[in-house]
Amino acid sequence: MVNRRWWDAAALAVALVTVLVGLVDPPYGADDAATWAVTAMFLLAYAFYLRGRIGGDDSPRHYVAIVLVLTALSIAGTAAEPSFAMLQAFAYPFLWITAPDTRRAIIGNGALATGIVIGYVLHFGVAGIPTGLTVGALSLGFSLALGLWITRIAEYGDERARLLADLQATQGELAALHRDAGVADERGRLAREIHDTIAQSLTGLVLVAQRAENRLADVEGAAAASARTDVELIEQMAREALTEARGLVATLAPVAPEGGLADALDRLGASFERETGVRVHVRSTVAGLDRELEVVLLRCAQEGLANVRKHARAAHAWIGVDDPPRGAGLSPSLLHP
Repeated sequence: MVNRRWWDAAALAVALVTVLVGLVDPPYGADDAATWAVTAMFLLAYAFYLRGRIGGDDSPRHYVAIVLVLTALSIAGTAAEPSFAMLQAFAYPFLWITAPDTRRAIIGNGALATGIVIGYVLHFGVAGIPTGLTVGALSLGFSLALGLWITRIAEYGDERARLLADLQATQGELAALHRDAGVADERGRLAREIHDTIAQSLTGLVLVAQRAENRLADVEGAAAASARTDVELIEQMAREALTEARGLVATLAPVAPEGGLADALDRLGASFERETGVRVHVRSTVAGLDRELEVVLLRCAQEGLANVRKHARAAHAWIGVDDPPRGAGLSPSLLHP
């Protein structure tokens, strides 16, 4: 419990009951005045120090101060009036919720129980030892039993919260993997559709243009020359569109980095070389990258090769992924003559 309003109410309730217990038994003497003075000191200590420690840092230095304050107040109050021992109802739980750990909480509880015994001895003399020991032992035993039980429940709750956070993180990772798999499947489907429809149609158009050009080769006249020019233009445009389509297919094709970035780049280069005849040289010296970064680097290399296909008349291409200087980001370098 770290809600300060509840602790405010508890502190005021303990102080009020302590004062009322003294007021119902007139006449009032020096012991009553001392009890009320200690009660006022308790409220001041709570308002100006103890309250600020609720939900604060778990500093051992602050906890020692809390134990000393509550123990000193218990000794002084019980020495003046044994009924002041009811401060235990506030002090024991407060020591538990402000303790840095269970061991210090137990020590703090023991110190408070000792203070109660000392207060009884100061009030009754040697005759107060049995009563003080009985009250101190019973209150200490109850506090330890309840405190350890609540602590165990809190630890169980923290463990469940941690497991729940791990489960949610795992679910998020699975969702991301499913999303990535869905995106890859859709890209693959689009690549197949483009390859099986547009690319095939353009290939057929190139073949038809070549056949028409062959048929016009032996035909004389200005009309035939003009027709040959048009057919050549059609063939050129079809080839350029086919190159664009194949580049798009290569860009959309799913990238699988399983086996490591270097192996994936080798497969990418070998596939590009089979399709275009361009010799691809791959060099990768990095390792231990997460899958997301590997996919990004593969996409960059894939896009670079697509640009080589579309814009360069290259015989060789190079893909290199190297460890960058400190502070720089990883990226593949792709060069072509």
